[in-house]
Amino acid sequence: MPAHRPDSASPDAPGPVPTQPHPDTVFDADWLSLRSAADTRARSAALTARLAAWLAQRAPGRTRALRLSDLGSGSGANPRYLAPRLPGPQRWHLFDHDPRLLEHARQHCLALCDRDGQPISAETELVDLRTVHAAALANSDLITASAMLDLVDASWLEGFADICLGIGCAVLITLSVDGRWHIDSGGVGGAGATPGADTDPDDDFVRAIFNEHQHRAKGGARALGPDAAARLAELLQARGFVVELAPSPWQLSAAVPSQAALARALISGWRDAALEQRPQARTRIDSWHQRRQNALAQAARTHGRLNITLGHLDRRIRGLGLRCG
Repeated sequence: MPAHRPDSASPDAPGPVPTQPHPDTVFDADWLSLRSAADTRARSAALTARLAAWLAQRAPGRTRALRLSDLGSGSGANPRYLAPRLPGPQRWHLFDHDPRLLEHARQHCLALCDRDGQPISAETELVDLRTVHAAALANSDLITASAMLDLVDASWLEGFADICLGIGCAVLITLSVDGRWHIDSGGVGGAGATPGADTDPDDDFVRAIFNEHQHRAKGGARALGPDAAARLAELLQARGFVVELAPSPWQLSAAVPSQAALARALISGWRDAALEQRPQARTRIDSWHQRRQNALAQAARTHGRLNITLGHLDRRIRGLGLRCG
């Protein structure tokens, strides 16, 4: 599947935006559009509501706008979802390394209002996301990021945690993959298979190789992949933050055309990553891919059952010494 973000970082001064980013850090606008509905369904509404309450108490009687920073903003999925659910007034600062996606984000934000119906303001900044920019994030009330953590390394997370400690802000990290996915094929394994079971013999094989691929270096140190979410929670808890986690899995059904399209892209993405990681297993991986795509196509044609669950986590981190009622 298309890659998401750069994976190494330092809290030093901003560096130049890379002219040739690592292929695994390049967004595809079509992929972002394809996954948008699944992302929205998966997000934790409970964590968002508690975040809104925390922000409302951040500065009672304040007149200034809340300062909301979105790292790796892409086409602006976080402000699109969060702005109408959070108190205002809101001033968003969107960071990304792709100028085309930032322009999409800026255009989307023009029509956004906070939960009180007031228009938000938004500015964009083209940055090298391999660097965490402390100065740019200073004075943030909230720092957000979505579908990003799996591509960062341990140094990036350490620098990010230190910056959050210095600011004392809230943090909302959404849709972080956790390394788990499951295909409920309704008996794709053939006669005698248990309906609803994950019966393809090579699902575990491909999943393990894909997770190995998630740990590959992408222009810097070794990426943390599905381990990043738990590691960030540990780092922030050690610094005195209160961390709340909530599952936010994608639930995809072949019976829904838009979800079936995303499922096809996922299966092909898993195949492509597995082939990069283990090219010597091409025959086995390609055979798995063909079986799974055939099962998906058949289920779509006959309105049969084939569901994919892809594990994600959302986490809300409350600032040091601050309480949320």
